Amino acid sequence: MPGPTFVTTDPGSAAAAAMLWAYYEDIVGRYWGRLALPAEVESAMADEPSHDLQGGTGLLVLGMLDRVPVACGGVRFVGAGIGELTRVYVAAQARGTGTGAALLDHLSELAVDAGLTQLRLTVRTDLIEARRLYARAGYAEVAPFNTEPYAEHWFAKDLR
Repeated sequence: MPGPTFVTTDPGSAAAAAMLWAYYEDIVGRYWGRLALPAEVESAMADEPSHDLQGGTGLLVLGMLDRVPVACGGVRFVGAGIGELTRVYVAAQARGTGTGAALLDHLSELAVDAGLTQLRLTVRTDLIEARRLYARAGYAEVAPFNTEPYAEHWFAKDLR
């Protein structure tokens, strides 16, 4: 089976909207310990919009297997050479295929190309697989760098 391919996209595109919906459906459902209700997903998407993941403020990437979107991830440019990973998601059918690791590698390459020297991110405690993925990709836990309500672990990776 060929590996994933990646495309940088507009967060408002139909494919991006579908992957972002899946991302929020997953994390909202995990948070509540049940299937997320559509209104809850809509509320989370409104509270944390993705429109800035394009142009000079960030980027959004879709991961494809056999030309079908199965993953997404973004980098928000926060200044001083720092980017924040966000919206990192791999659909259930693509987990275990190396898509998550390849997505993180691709996002790192794009960050370097954009002149960034560090990537950082926050993650909730219940997202065990995500924390494991970040650690395997070279991200180390660091002191808190924000006070976001769902941030329970803070990670960073030097890109130099």
